[in-house]
Amino acid sequence: MSSAPVDDDLWSAIGDPTRRRILDLLLAEGESTATSLSERLPVTRQAVAKHLGVLDRVGLVRTEPAGRERRCWVDDVQLARAVAQLSSVTTSWDARLQRIKRIAEAIQDDRHGTAPR
Repeated sequence: MSSAPVDDDLWSAIGDPTRRRILDLLLAEGESTATSLSERLPVTRQAVAKHLGVLDRVGLVRTEPAGRERRCWVDDVQLARAVAQLSSVTTSWDARLQRIKRIAEAIQDDRHGTAPR
């Protein structure tokens, strides 16, 4: 089974709950600023700006200057890439878990003296 390589930096960025919440807000609103996001999160504007920097480095968020602020939005292409990676990992783990289930059932059958499934 072939799968696309997993981008560890991307998944490390997404692994943080505050960054996931930022992504949720940006997806709901289309675009925002660190100031606006910080008003809806339990962290400071500076913390939001740092989280946005991480998301920008992995390509999930794009930013551009807008006066004294920076407007930011989710990069749809990179988000689609993350979803594709997650789907690939899910498929791979589903296959592994099915194999583990078959092994466990075979062990159970051997213990009870029943025929294999």
